[in-house]
Amino acid sequence: MSSRLVGVIGLAAGFLAAPLAAQGRRCTLVVDHVDREGVRTRVPGTQTENYFAGGNVRLRCQSQPVRIWADSIASYAGSVVQFIGHFRYEDETAKVTSDFGTYYKDNERWDATGNVVYLNTQDGSKLVGPMATYRRKIRGANDLEEVYAERRPTMTLAAKDSANRAEEPYVVVADRIRMRGRDLMWAGGTVTIDRTDLRGRGDSLQLDSGKLGAGALIGHAGIRRAAADSFALTGKRIDLGLKQRELTRVTGRDSAKLTSKDLDMQAETIVLVLETRKVVQTLAWGKLPRPQALADDYEVRGDSLAVDTPAEQLKELRAFQGGWVGFKPDSLKGERDFLSGDSIVATFVQRPASTGSKSTLQRLVARRNATSFYRTYGTGTPGGLPNINYARADRIVLTMQMGDSVKVDRVEMFGHVDGAQFQPQAARADSARRDTTRVRPVRPRGNR
Repeated sequence: MSSRLVGVIGLAAGFLAAPLAAQGRRCTLVVDHVDREGVRTRVPGTQTENYFAGGNVRLRCQSQPVRIWADSIASYAGSVVQFIGHFRYEDETAKVTSDFGTYYKDNERWDATGNVVYLNTQDGSKLVGPMATYRRKIRGANDLEEVYAERRPTMTLAAKDSANRAEEPYVVVADRIRMRGRDLMWAGGTVTIDRTDLRGRGDSLQLDSGKLGAGALIGHAGIRRAAADSFALTGKRIDLGLKQRELTRVTGRDSAKLTSKDLDMQAETIVLVLETRKVVQTLAWGKLPRPQALADDYEVRGDSLAVDTPAEQLKELRAFQGGWVGFKPDSLKGERDFLSGDSIVATFVQRPASTGSKSTLQRLVARRNATSFYRTYGTGTPGGLPNINYARADRIVLTMQMGDSVKVDRVEMFGHVDGAQFQPQAARADSARRDTTRVRPVRPRGNR
């Protein structure tokens, strides 16, 4: 590079000594290299100048690890600087590439357009899209670095396990995405969040993956685990609990519905507790609608429900405050025999994996104000009507036949026990009433 060219660059560097965003403090831009001499033109009626240079432009932020590359550069009165062709930017926390870049001095903003790729070098998260705006962290101006993108960008969020090892990332797509620092994120407009084992949907997404470890999918929200033991949870809002961006809790709110291998449920609020990506407990409560679950042909109701599924195997289901369990509905009217109480505990056992079947009900226990209602059908009952059994006790225990969730093997009642049994009987003729169906024959008059 000739001394004359260096002199021109020195003038350009002085001209471009504008406050650009830097990590914690502002910087002075220095032009390190251009292939062709720069051109300066004075703005009429002012003391400011425009500057243009081209050919492998390289710049840096004086005394700071900030580097900029472009095919050419155009500065307008020192307040707006354009980087044209193969724009590349690197600092302590980020790398940005695009077809075109623009710097705005007044608000310390970088705009990148055309094939934008933003990479957070601290955690490996990456944004790809047609445009993005980047603001650096500046003491007294921007407390955190920011990225904002529109026109349906894609954000790949890095994740780590409890041992700080890299996990499969989440891929977020939305009409617009905003990031502040490494932990704060907002997305709006038909949001999707995907991983090979998980699918999330909503009108918008907010996420704090730092100390708060919380997020939410809002509006027409749904989250589904795409695995052998899958589940799908929907609601008007789904709250997310996270640890190092790994899901630990999923809460469906406002008319929540859950579908899974062993359990279908609806309630005002449904919570899934996860460990190592497996659902180990399900909780439900609320009034509109009141919690209701279907498990192994049984319907369960209560003011609140709790389901234990260690290793995603249905083990125990509990209903509290007005607990009610309905047995498999009959084939005639779809009505269910039932067991009720202030609380109900249902215990399940696992069938052999080779059968591919659900868990089997083993035992039902109703406590406090327990009531049972069941019908039995016999071959000799008139009209096929059932015998009806109704009983009350402080505690009622039903033990099912081995491997059968429908047939009761034993009924035990404890405490204050009473009840009634009704058996249908065939109708009998009333001997005190005249039989009007028999008519006495009338003889002809001529035969008297």
